[in-house]
Amino acid sequence: MKIQGNKPAEGQEISINAQKTGKVDVKEKVTQPEKTKSTNDRVDISGKGKEIAELMAQINQLPDIRTDKVNAVKKAIETGNYKIDPVKIAQKFLDEI
Repeated sequence: MKIQGNKPAEGQEISINAQKTGKVDVKEKVTQPEKTKSTNDRVDISGKGKEIAELMAQINQLPDIRTDKVNAVKKAIETGNYKIDPVKIAQKFLDEI
């Protein structure tokens, strides 16, 4: 015997007995709904969704590290031309809080 969730398997009968108003036998054949025969799945994406997908593809093509910027900062540090403004750094810390 296989258990098929809350419903009996297709083709089986169920029987209900009620004793409050006397004995009532109800027999009903259980049928499963017909499955759709379509094998083509389809997804529609809105204009915004397409735009987001295109932007994500562009972002994924960008390098994780911008070596040109890193090399420029390294060179400025080595030559002593890299200046740090402590007021700007402090302001950025405060902006984050």
